[in-house]
Amino acid sequence: MSFDLIRSIRRRDPARPSFFEVVFAYNGFHAVLWHRLNHFLWRHHFKTFARILANIARILTGIEIHPEARIGKRLFIDHGTGIVIGQTAMIGDDVTLYHGVTLGGVGRDGDNGRRHPTIGDGVMIGAGAQILGGITIGHKSKIGANSVVVSNIPAHVTALGIPARVIGGDDKARAYGLPSRAELDRLMQRVDSLFEDVQAIKKDAA
Repeated sequence: MSFDLIRSIRRRDPARPSFFEVVFAYNGFHAVLWHRLNHFLWRHHFKTFARILANIARILTGIEIHPEARIGKRLFIDHGTGIVIGQTAMIGDDVTLYHGVTLGGVGRDGDNGRRHPTIGDGVMIGAGAQILGGITIGHKSKIGANSVVVSNIPAHVTALGIPARVIGGDDKARAYGLPSRAELDRLMQRVDSLFEDVQAIKKDAA
């Protein structure tokens, strides 16, 4: 049992769960423990057994993690159901994943030499976000809920949308990777300005 991971979950979850809640009622915690066993078996060439246990873990937790995926310290999977972590994915320390996140492939190697994403330390990925291909998400960045990320994201930024675009620094981002009100206001001002320009062009062309 990882007491460091339990302490981290208790500190980072706004619900402030008890020690026993994390141990017995958090499927994200269970999924990480299962993966540690499966990854150990995979590295020691018991690959078929590792895949079988990984499938059992998926059934029990609702979280699918390939045994070869590399996961750093204190991964916090909040809620967790529907998460998929691909074979060549690499996840740094103190990463937070919400439900429905996919760290998936696109059938070819990316800039990092892998089919699946590399996630830096301290990254937060909002619910339903899809991080696809051999791309890199920089340290302490935040990915907005339901975003689709298909290109590298720098460190210390907030990115959202389909496809995801950098919209600001991560210091103002809220839970689930959503931007602050000020960042949304700036974004909407740009959209409104673009709309006004298009209307003016149409009027001049009429």
